Amino acid sequence: MSLSSADRAELEVLLRNEADMAFRRRALILLEWLELRDHEHVLDCGCGMGFYLMVMGRLRSLRLTGIDGDSARLQWARRERVPASLVCGDIEHLPFAESSFDKILMSEVLEHLADHTTGLRELLRVLRPGGILALSVPHARYPFWWDPINRIWIGAGGQPIRRGPIAGIWSNHQRLYEPEDLAARVRAAGFEVERIDESTHYSLPFLHFLIYGIGKPLLEHNLLPLWARGSADRFSGASNRGSLWNPINALVHLLRAIDSLNDSPKASTKRTFVNVLLKARKPNPPG
Repeated sequence: MSLSSADRAELEVLLRNEADMAFRRRALILLEWLELRDHEHVLDCGCGMGFYLMVMGRLRSLRLTGIDGDSARLQWARRERVPASLVCGDIEHLPFAESSFDKILMSEVLEHLADHTTGLRELLRVLRPGGILALSVPHARYPFWWDPINRIWIGAGGQPIRRGPIAGIWSNHQRLYEPEDLAARVRAAGFEVERIDESTHYSLPFLHFLIYGIGKPLLEHNLLPLWARGSADRFSGASNRGSLWNPINALVHLLRAIDSLNDSPKASTKRTFVNVLLKARKPNPPG
């Protein structure tokens, strides 16, 4: 286990406001797989607003870099004082030298790339030999209740809904992934795949729509009252006392109870999951 009991206690605080149980679950797995050690240079590839960078900076003394193509999200990260060098750039043409990073995190990004093969080869290029890539993508066999709108529409012969408030799991995505396909593509790019997992079967119906179709726009446009923002903003977990008199805290408590079903042996027998997670390593040169 690379995360200590103290690390997990810290993560429990930092993730206190997280209503997306699939996000919370994959964050814990990916951070475990990264095997973070002090003084390493870590890249968050597709860092968005920088939540993972903030978390990694709380866990270890690291040299952190984040890259994203959305300058507005990077500006948000700067307002949050994320402890990282932030770069606006193209993931398919990373502006970094060969073997620049000890570890790379890429969570829910590969599916956005027009050319995911080039993206994976770029990750291999900038990762040092022996370095770890921890990756997550949306699962092609997602649970019906995670995105029933797309499931019904596609089942009726429609094309995935990729834009707008009802886009669901297909939101701005070029593709979804089966575990075997993802592993094959990562190996073809030159990595050695060490772990692959499927995560999150059980969830509250329409949870993706509630969080990203309604909650996220309200938060990002400052339309939530202060009391609600303090318990809904990912970056405010450490300052939330967690009182169940707060209705948002009570909702998160309910979501955690539902998510606990994903820890049961029965969950591993299911065929549908929200995420595919993968841990890979760049091979050391022969000899």
